[in-house]
Amino acid sequence: MSDDERSIRDLVQTWMKASEAGDADTVLSLMDDDIVFMVPGQEPFGKDVFSFAAEQMKDMRMSGSCDIRELKIIGDWAFLRNYIDVTITPPIGNAMHRSGYTLSILRKQADGKWLLWRDANMVA
Repeated sequence: MSDDERSIRDLVQTWMKASEAGDADTVLSLMDDDIVFMVPGQEPFGKDVFSFAAEQMKDMRMSGSCDIRELKIIGDWAFLRNYIDVTITPPIGNAMHRSGYTLSILRKQADGKWLLWRDANMVA
């Protein structure tokens, strides 16, 4: 496994662990400032909307897993197809289970760090 592949796999694991811990700052640090998220039924949105949504979910617990099904690195760009399975539990009420695929594009920064640049999330 190349150093770049290991870095990208580590980014995905860090994202999942930070999400489970409610650590929005760490999750935000894994995104490029020009990030665009695409989810069903919504206009594409960026880091500011993601941050606002994370703040609204700060009292919820999340647990989940991810399985990278495909990862290709082409120079300073990479894409990955990932299957995620998450359960979100609000402070009051029933847990919500969601699973499905994401297609993500990552961009390598000048300092060698990989960041999420685009994300199409088909989790339902």
